[in-house]
Amino acid sequence: MKFFNREKEIREILSILEFEPNFIYFIYGPINSGKTALINEVINKLDEKYVVFYFDLREIFISKYEDFIEVLFEEYEEDKDPIELVKSLVKDSSVLFGIPTPKNTLENLLSKKKPKNVFKYITNILLELRKEGKQPIIILDELQKIGDLKINSFLIYELFNYFISLTKHKHLCHVFCLSSDSLFIEKVYSEAMLEDRVDYILVDDFDKETALRFMDFLAKNILNKKLSNEEKELIYSYVGGKPVLIIKVFNKLKYKDLNEILDFMLKDECSKLKRLLARVKIRKIGGVEYENIINALKLFKENYIVDEYIVDEDTKEYLIKKNILFLDPIESTLRPQSYLVWNAIKKII
Repeated sequence: MKFFNREKEIREILSILEFEPNFIYFIYGPINSGKTALINEVINKLDEKYVVFYFDLREIFISKYEDFIEVLFEEYEEDKDPIELVKSLVKDSSVLFGIPTPKNTLENLLSKKKPKNVFKYITNILLELRKEGKQPIIILDELQKIGDLKINSFLIYELFNYFISLTKHKHLCHVFCLSSDSLFIEKVYSEAMLEDRVDYILVDDFDKETALRFMDFLAKNILNKKLSNEEKELIYSYVGGKPVLIIKVFNKLKYKDLNEILDFMLKDECSKLKRLLARVKIRKIGGVEYENIINALKLFKENYIVDEYIVDEDTKEYLIKKNILFLDPIESTLRPQSYLVWNAIKKII
């Protein structure tokens, strides 16, 4: 299906790429707001000047240093010089899902278990690409997966100091980090001392006007018919501007009644919230008090957005990690992860 909207964000990222690397960019937003789809659309628009190293941490279990290294590298059996291997692969594709590395070289890097050796190796690859007239780009998707991993102090600290070297110091490589966990972004910012070294790009759910246009787009491409304004308003009242939820509704409209679809989605979201509250009530989870959870959720009975500082830190962290609330670290605000979650909160609390 044709990519929809996000012209503003695409223009912003393409504009960044026209200049020499200077900052690390956090692409953040609520869950399922379209961050990965956006960056993939940007990649599709790049010319052969750019070489993208795309590291997707989404489906990788990372519990130790070796796990993280395996994500960074793509092993090749060929007994080639590492630089020549990368050059040969870049001729066929401008997107590489890992740093191409001969097997023996990778085994050597893994055996030493030192981040600096790994980063030095990557830097040499990037420098050679620049000599070839290429502009490297590093993209880490679902960055929060490395949040609790430690090796010789925090991996986060080591990794982002390396990214600072690549961007602000050497101006060698653009770096984009995607995450829906804005608490983790705050943690990275403070622990890696990133002041004046990072910038932020928010990929939010659609506003109402865009959401309604998206519905027209889906009605034409999926249903091959138009929806009434009343039907579109009803969909928006349930799921808001969350792209993935709007798509879910339209996929089901091919064989189900609209009211049935929306009622089921809300009941399902209510059930999830009830189960979460029941578990917290039975026993403390992570030191979170049931009454504090209830009081925090009550704030959203009349409001969609509240100041983050009116909720205690433990409760805020728990509700964010459980994907009930979304923290915007730039605005210092909290809101439900979606209209659907908001409707569930209003119905249950």
